[in-house]
Amino acid sequence: MIRRLRRWWHRRTIQFRTSVVAAVVALIGLGVIAHASTGIVSWLLIESVDSDLQRTATAAARQLASGAAPAVVANPDVRVLDSSGAPLDSLPEPNLHHWQIDELRSGDGVLDFEPPAELHRWRGVVVHDPTGRPLLVATGARLVGFTDTAGRTGQLLSFGSILAAALVGLATWLVVRRSLRPVERMRVAAAGLPEGHRLPVPEAADEIRALAEELNTMLARRDVDTERLRRFTGDAAHELRNPVASIRAQAEVAVVHPDPELAHETLQDIAHEAQRLSALVESLLALARAERDTAAPGQPVDLGTAVRTAADRLALPDGPQITVDVPARPVLVLADPAEVSTVLDNIVGNALRYTRTSVRVSVFADGMGSSGVDWVRLVVDDDGPGIPVAHRRRVFDRFYRVEPDRARSTGGAGLGLALVAEAVRRRGGAVRAAAAPGGGARVEARWPRYRAEG
Repeated sequence: MIRRLRRWWHRRTIQFRTSVVAAVVALIGLGVIAHASTGIVSWLLIESVDSDLQRTATAAARQLASGAAPAVVANPDVRVLDSSGAPLDSLPEPNLHHWQIDELRSGDGVLDFEPPAELHRWRGVVVHDPTGRPLLVATGARLVGFTDTAGRTGQLLSFGSILAAALVGLATWLVVRRSLRPVERMRVAAAGLPEGHRLPVPEAADEIRALAEELNTMLARRDVDTERLRRFTGDAAHELRNPVASIRAQAEVAVVHPDPELAHETLQDIAHEAQRLSALVESLLALARAERDTAAPGQPVDLGTAVRTAADRLALPDGPQITVDVPARPVLVLADPAEVSTVLDNIVGNALRYTRTSVRVSVFADGMGSSGVDWVRLVVDDDGPGIPVAHRRRVFDRFYRVEPDRARSTGGAGLGLALVAEAVRRRGGAVRAAAAPGGGARVEARWPRYRAEG
């Protein structure tokens, strides 16, 4: 039952829950105040009666102390009793219990209920007559209408508390409804929000405005990601279409012309295109993972050792020469060894693809720069045709080629340098393209230098 009630409660709107909570809290608070107010009113009424009774009892006590007879002083509302509560004024026994007599002797007031529905208030004063005998002067008064007055006061205050709590709940309902109007406008706007547009921002500098601004920032990132995905999908479809179409055309030729020599040549071409297609898919997957995943915790990597290893791995006996120029001492960067290998494989591999005779790979520890960062640079120079100035910024974009036909002939997919840029950027570095001293292309990557503590 409690679980169902809790589920029902959590399914209600914020407006409903806030209004109900405000009304209940107001009802409890006002109920406590009403109860306390009823008690205070009753106490004030009794206190007013006690003042009159005390004056009457004091006056009667003075008469008894001066020698007046108890019967002369006494009347139905002024009784003269001995210390045990027995009457000395020739009047009937008072309707008082022993504990009430003790209270009166101590100076406290007592309440006595008299049928059918009246209260009688008594106050007492102890006095000694001229013979030294202690006397108790008890003065009383009927509290006519006291019960009805207290009851009606409690009822009026209770009704007022309920009415006030209902008004508090209604006011809270209206205030919350008005406060949530910007949220409703944002919801309506978001339902039909075109791409590139933003949610309306309220004028008030409150939490809803902050929410709208954060949502607009999120929408801006979404639009950027959507545009990147759209461009990536279009480029990928365009790049994948060429090798697939080539494989299909060559296969159809082999089927139409079942010549063993032509079939063998066609299969070689198909294998080459399949290899190119596989490399393209692998590059696409690697780039997608690099952009989606957050960078793994880095570790110190000696860039000089990584360059030597990459040069040994990429060098071919009959290919261009790879010259390595690295410092003798370790030069550390905070990265992932696999990332550094990817950067070297793509930069050096790209240089080997376009160079004529040799590739030079250098590592420089520049020291503290003007920005306050100690940089480590990886510089790869070749003696190929170079990269024109107009293309040097865009060569790090995915699928971008300076000369598309020549790139396809060399097997390039236009993704290698994009992978390099993404891997270096995630470690706080940067990449750039320039002209090599010998007239070829220079590709430079730099990372913040890692220095071990101590």
